Amino acid sequence: MTSHDLGTTIPNRASDPEHPRPGAPHATTEEQVLDRIARARAARPRLREDRITLAHGAGGKATHTLIEAVFLDAFRNPVLEAMEDGAAVDGGERLAFTTDAFVVSPLFFPGGDIGDLAVNGTVNDLAMTGARPLHLSAAFVLEEGFAVADLRRIAASMARAADAAGVRIVAGDTKVVERGKADGCFVVTSGVGVRERPLELSATAARPGDRVLVSGPIGDHGVTVMLARGELDIVADLESDTAPLNGLVDALLDAAGDGVRCLRDATRGGVATICNEVAVASGVSLVLSEDDVPVRPVVNGASELLGIDPLYVACEGRLVAVVAPERADAALAALAGHPLGEGAAMIGTVVDDPPGLVLLRTAFGGTRIVDLLVGDPLPRIC
Repeated sequence: MTSHDLGTTIPNRASDPEHPRPGAPHATTEEQVLDRIARARAARPRLREDRITLAHGAGGKATHTLIEAVFLDAFRNPVLEAMEDGAAVDGGERLAFTTDAFVVSPLFFPGGDIGDLAVNGTVNDLAMTGARPLHLSAAFVLEEGFAVADLRRIAASMARAADAAGVRIVAGDTKVVERGKADGCFVVTSGVGVRERPLELSATAARPGDRVLVSGPIGDHGVTVMLARGELDIVADLESDTAPLNGLVDALLDAAGDGVRCLRDATRGGVATICNEVAVASGVSLVLSEDDVPVRPVVNGASELLGIDPLYVACEGRLVAVVAPERADAALAALAGHPLGEGAAMIGTVVDDPPGLVLLRTAFGGTRIVDLLVGDPLPRIC
């Protein structure tokens, strides 16, 4: 495990007398920067824009501000405040509930379409709570003039995805809007599952020494959708990774049990956003190794052309797991032994300082902060 013990050289300034606390008269430039970040994050979220922008749907800083400043303020309750992928609720039995909307463009892309994306996305949100997904609902917003053949194709794809995930679509709704008002078809899915294991998975549960795992190469979905739009002169043998992860989660939890602290599927905002959410929620630092993060060469190349980091590119069939150190090897083996976990890797470790930040040890030997995404370089990818 020593090759993955990435946090041993990060100083704990809270207890190191040679490093004064941030804001002290002799604080270093690094400490002053960390202090500014901490103060900015501690401030009450304020939505400064008068109009919604694409960035508000990207999963990064703007999304978090929108959720906290508008929706959390309006709907505040203890279940919602947990800000997990799905709500863990008790209604006579341990249940999980989630909902999601899908506006991907184009509707059909290599490896999938908006239909299986909608089913898999909701199944995966339930699985990240440790629940066994049971039932889904599906609502469709259709544009006048949308081809019935395409709608049949989407419905058939959803049926196959539901069958593969072991769930049923048991309720739904359909609305039609005027031509030009909906870009063809939008899909909204909700799901309910039962939490049969005595586990409480949460982004607040990460502890120093824990390991950070990813279940396979990252960024496949986001880059596939971008290439499918034909805006880049790139031809690549690449498909979306969209898949139901409930079976993979079962294998992981069977192997590592209560050693699994947190699970998240890396959709909008990618692995970087998930790691930031865990770091802030748990008050820890996640230290990642760039050399250990699995990325396909074509995804790396396309990301370079787009000027983005693969860590921020969405996946639809990859999970990030934070696991206790004594269970990390078993967890990695369980992921790698499942068909959907091929290419799983241990990419980092959890340390206690600086709290609330994600650090990346680069391939060149330096260290940089991996912050939340700003803007929306890849709109309409899910």
